[in-house]
Amino acid sequence: MANHKSSVKRARQDEKKRIINRSKKSRMRTAIKSLRQAIAEGKKDQALEQLPKVQSLIAKLAKSSAMKKQTASRKVSRLASQAASL
Repeated sequence: MANHKSSVKRARQDEKKRIINRSKKSRMRTAIKSLRQAIAEGKKDQALEQLPKVQSLIAKLAKSSAMKKQTASRKVSRLASQAASL
């Protein structure tokens, strides 16, 4: 448990940030899942329509501290190559 006033505030801020990051990551994973499903079903137009939206979500996460930039880059690259292979 935090003992100082500043550490109590920091713990409060960290908890808020954790909840926000969790919801953003969940939204990103759901978008990736729907994109991969479209790719698996061979729906090229739907996949190419969803790809920029997914890339945007991943970039927003990488901009914050919720995801490393290298991880985001790897995910975007793999999704783009899967979509291009259709």
